[in-house]
Amino acid sequence: MDPLVAAIDQGTSSTRFLVFNTKTAEVIGHHQVEISQRFPKEGWVEEDPREIIRSVYECMERTCEKLEQLNVDISNIKAVGVTNQRETTLVWDKETGEPLYNAIVWLDLRTQSTVERLINRTPGRNKNHLKDRTGLPISTYFSAVKLRWLLDNVDQVHQAVLSKRAMFGTVDSWIIWCLTGGRTGGVHVTDVSNASRTMLFNIHTLDWDLELCRFFDIPVEILPKVGSSSEIYGWMKSGSLAGVPISGCLGDQSAALVGQMCFEEGQAKNTYGTGCFLLRNTGTRPLTSEHGLLTTVAYKLGRDKPACYALEGSVAIAGAVIRWLKDNMGIVQSSSEIEQLAAAVGTSYGCYFVPAFSGLYAPYWEPSARGIICGLTQFTNRSHLAFAALEAVCFQTREILDAMNKDSGVPLTQLRVDGGMTGNRLLMQLQADILCIPVVRPTMSETTALGAAMAAGAAPGVEVWNLNPGQLPHLTSEKYEPQINPEESEYRFARWKKAVQKAMNWETSETSCSSNGQQQ
Repeated sequence: MDPLVAAIDQGTSSTRFLVFNTKTAEVIGHHQVEISQRFPKEGWVEEDPREIIRSVYECMERTCEKLEQLNVDISNIKAVGVTNQRETTLVWDKETGEPLYNAIVWLDLRTQSTVERLINRTPGRNKNHLKDRTGLPISTYFSAVKLRWLLDNVDQVHQAVLSKRAMFGTVDSWIIWCLTGGRTGGVHVTDVSNASRTMLFNIHTLDWDLELCRFFDIPVEILPKVGSSSEIYGWMKSGSLAGVPISGCLGDQSAALVGQMCFEEGQAKNTYGTGCFLLRNTGTRPLTSEHGLLTTVAYKLGRDKPACYALEGSVAIAGAVIRWLKDNMGIVQSSSEIEQLAAAVGTSYGCYFVPAFSGLYAPYWEPSARGIICGLTQFTNRSHLAFAALEAVCFQTREILDAMNKDSGVPLTQLRVDGGMTGNRLLMQLQADILCIPVVRPTMSETTALGAAMAAGAAPGVEVWNLNPGQLPHLTSEKYEPQINPEESEYRFARWKKAVQKAMNWETSETSCSSNGQQQ
């Protein structure tokens, strides 16, 4: 039988474990567990690190049981890769192995005042002050400001740092540390793609930057060791896969870039999950954006391989807008219903929805923005609202694509797409119409997990997956061609941009609101 490689895909809303055939890239077994999010205050988003690691073990064991029922020998699983929600920040005690606080999720907005304080300390109050080293603006999004908040506001974290017991990590580090033994020899490691999202990592030297650590006043000793994205970090210590090496690690968006085989400069993919993330491979040189995009380390597929970089546009709210329509507004009973509802009208009838629930990310980086629905008339109904929500995802992607084309000077001729929302055919057609270029969706939608599996299988010492261009598996895909004229697309996009301006500067930290909404 062909060798198998597995991937842990720990996303914002669920954990999945998938096992791939290394020759065909086909999924031969998987299991998924939903993750519950906590919203202790408005704008706060947390997850329980214990629940995250429990979900990982459950997914692995259930998948192994399913494979044994299919008479698949799990000893054929030669390696495990990890891919994870990025920027989500954890601190735990290395002696007890216990988390010292809930994980603060990437979407969380509690650090807005921390961000303002940090920006005020920079020359000219410039949010891009650290961009030369990090590729990132000072924003609520990245891990360093979340870690700064934990140090300032959680006594257990502060005390653990003083007594040299604290360990910081993004979700990948927590998972790998736990799986390789935890407090009895667990490996404290991350890879370059995750490290480059912390604001503590120098994307040129590919290491933690002492000046950045001083700027945020974060002790470098609590940070994990930084490895490449494809090497053996350690071995599984327990469960059905004990003894199997963990040999791939990529932040979810980097993993999707690898899984979409975007190894050439200029190739790009967009992932539609809780948020939306468009990455364009810029090769071995980091390209600084002049139009509000991030410069990030895409991957480094081996210790002796060069790092490859990407320009990235991040949208905070994509699939999350569907969840909001379902859970908060009760407009739909299930996420799949949104497509039927929107297709029933085929237009938003002039209604525009800017889902700036967590401020606006690229290309604006404006935390003061808030969600807005405008252009309503007496005729507007829930179907128009559903259509406007889907269009919002496409318009946000269009803004990022325009910025990317300006930065690179070479317009993208097609967009590769993946992620949970790409099963919505209406959304994919809308995206092609609004971008005025074809949208290409692989029929195998698990590209994020596939990328982590490829990195794990290709690692030195494992070498069951060949990433040379001629050896890559062929993924079949379907293509959506634009069906409306460009003038119509431009008109709708211009109206959307008008709505975005109305969503700006809504929230200011000077005035706070009491629970009944009265300004204090």
